[in-house]
Order: sequence, then structure tokens, then C-alpha cells
Amino acid sequence: MKALLYQFAPEWMNREANYQKITKELEEAPQCDLVVLPETFATGFSDAGDHAEDSNGPTRAFMLELAARRGWAVMGSVAVRDGERRFNRLFVAFADGRCLHYDKRYLFSPGGEAKNYSRGTEKLTFEIAGVRVRPFVCYDLRFGQWCLNRNEYDLAVFVASWPALRAHHWRRLLAARAIENQCYVAGVNRVGRDGNGIAYSGDTGLWDWHGDPLAPAGRRAQAFHEPGCFMYSLDVAALQEYREKFPVWKDMDA
Repeated sequence: MKALLYQFAPEWMNREANYQKITKELEEAPQCDLVVLPETFATGFSDAGDHAEDSNGPTRAFMLELAARRGWAVMGSVAVRDGERRFNRLFVAFADGRCLHYDKRYLFSPGGEAKNYSRGTEKLTFEIAGVRVRPFVCYDLRFGQWCLNRNEYDLAVFVASWPALRAHHWRRLLAARAIENQCYVAGVNRVGRDGNGIAYSGDTGLWDWHGDPLAPAGRRAQAFHEPGCFMYSLDVAALQEYREKFPVWKDMDA
């Protein structure tokens, strides 16, 4: 399974500019199975929620069109209105027109997100190219009990707008989730500075079940703080062999 992780600096509250930026960057990207974009990639992240679009709005449509054109699955989160409530909703758009979603469970109360959004209640697991994937959004990363893996998934994906101020937490928590859940973990963060003046350092990457960061194809180490695409190949057979030899998940509480 090949995953393409794309970190960039979204234009603040400018959907069309961000659609164009993503389309241009991915136009000549190599073929893969899954493309992952950062949290609220179409607008940048705002706790206020006043920029939320309809749950079947333009960003969902953009993701479906991109998936259909290139034959990928495309993942990223969007601020949406669903009835009277707002959610930080992660979509997974498929080339065949299917679109799954997961609503962010843990809302960032220090910044006010919990006052303006509703929390999700359901986990999502889907399979692509023989890999079982479970997505999460940003602050979910801090809550290991929500991410607990009883041999239910092979790859956890965290899309984020994680500030540079706490970048060391980001890297360590991603590694921790990989070790404790015996899985691959992908973290896709943005770079640049947003409309609130908050800086982001990226640090997008893939960690293996030992908690070690893997090297993407054809990218320099210093590029992890720059806009760009990172391509990874996942070896699920090796992961399964490790789980069989050291089946920690069997000793988890029910």
C-alpha cells in the first residue's frame, strides 16, 4: 500500500486558492492508494467555527472530484454544519464516489473548539489495498484510550493543525501510539503561519510499530518542515509477522 502525505500552508479562509494549490501540487504526483491532507486544509484551523460549510459542501465535492480524476482515496478534515451542530469532520473520498466520514472526538478546549463544535461518537475503520485504516483528528492524538487497537487496524492516520510550540509532543505521541498499538502511524500536519499568527512546523511522517520514523521516498530530512509531498510504502506482511511473534493486543482489557 502506498500513501502520499501532503503538508502545506493553507491560505487563510480561502477555499478556492487552497483547492488550486492542492490540485497543482498533486498534478504530477506518482500513483498511490491514499492521499492525506492536513486538518481543515481548505481554510486553516479556527476554533470559532463560523467558516463551517454544509456537510455536502464544496470541499467534500472537491475531494471526490480529485479522487475520481486520479483513482486515489483522499483524506482530510473540514469544518461542517450538520443540522444545528458543527463538526470537525474528516472525509475519506474514494474514486468510485463513496465518501466516508469521522467526526473529531476530542475537541481542543484550551482554544475554544469545544464551545463551538460537537464531538464525534463513532470510530471509523476502512480497508484500502489490503490495509485496515483508522483515522483521527489532531487533539485525538493525546488520548490513547480512544486510539486503542485490539488488532482492528494496521494504520492510524492523524490529520492535524499542530502548533510548532508543541512539535516535540507531536513527534513523541505519534511514536507512542505506534508502539502501544503495534501499527503504522501517519501524522500529517500543516506548515506556515495562520490567520491568528500561530506557526506550524509540519513534521509530517510515518512511524513504524517500533516507534521509529521511516524515510519517505526521495525527500531530504530537512524537508519535513517545508511544504511538499511524502511518499511511503507500507509492508503489512512484516507488521503482521511482528504481531504474531509478540501479540500484545491479546492481553488488552476488553
